[in-house]
Parts: sequence; structure tokens; C-alpha cells
Amino acid sequence: MNIFIQCLTYFRIIAGPIIFLLILIPKSYGIALSVFILASASDYLDGFLARKYSLTSVLGAVLDPIADKILITFAVIALSLSLESIYVAFLGSIILAREYWVSALRDFNARNDNENATTVTFLAKTKTAVQLGTLCLYLVSLSLNSALLLFLANFFLFLALIITIQTGLSYTIATFKK
Repeated sequence: MNIFIQCLTYFRIIAGPIIFLLILIPKSYGIALSVFILASASDYLDGFLARKYSLTSVLGAVLDPIADKILITFAVIALSLSLESIYVAFLGSIILAREYWVSALRDFNARNDNENATTVTFLAKTKTAVQLGTLCLYLVSLSLNSALLLFLANFFLFLALIITIQTGLSYTIATFKK
């Protein structure tokens, strides 16, 4: 079972570049959407199985958030290019900057025996779900060529940004609180 959980994490890592390419290939949005949905579902499934069967590991705890960041990074960059959108690029860049900042905080806290400061919270899990849902909505809007869904995706990207900033601030405050 542990190998299966690791494979789900590796799938997200590999899916990122594949989704990137599919988004940039004309008329491949539907395939990109399918792969993205599978990759997003694998994030939930590997966490669920690891908790249910008590198969959490240090490697899994390190690789899981990195796999999410890889998936989100490739999707944000590809969507920015495909949509030629400064809005998606700018908000996506802030979201990605927070993701890397929190990774740095986790490394800092691990070195200073303060891992509890960056323990994953419910709001952080919500943030990931909103980010993945938003990117999925972008792909649906592109697949269906729907301006309304694209508008909604832009709204949800802003919502994802707010939640992302909030969780980043919470982790930062917890890290440097004396």
C-alpha cells in the first residue's frame, strides 16, 4: 500500500509537465483537464490512504507538498501563456511565491526544531482544494470555450490568492513568534 501511495505522489510530479504541454497544444484542453482531474484526485487519495492506514512517512510528508507545488506551478504557467493573461500570471506568481516561501519556512523550522509552526492546517488544505478547483475551472472554460466560466475562474483565482496569502501569513507569524 505504501508503494501505491508513493506512486500517487510521483504521478502528480510527472503530470505537471504533461499538463503544461497539453495546455499549449491546440485543442488539447480536454485531455489536459482529464489528466489534471486525475492528478488532483491523487492528492486527496494519497492523503486519505496514508491517514487511514497510518502509512505516513517523512518522505511522504516532504514529497506530497512538493508534488502539489509542481502540479500547480506547471498549470499556472501554462494557463498564463495559453490565455496570454497578465492577471493569471500576476496572481499566479504571488500564489507560487507563497508556496516557495512556506517551503523555506518548513525547512527553516525543521532545522530549528519548530516543525509545529508549519504543520498543515485545515485552511491550508482548503487553499490547496481552491487552487486545484480554480485551475480545473480554467481548463473547463477553455475546453468549452466559455467566457462565463473563464470569468468565474478569474474570480476564484482571486479567492485562492486571498486564502493563500492568509495561510502564508499564519505560517510566517507562527514561525517567528517569540
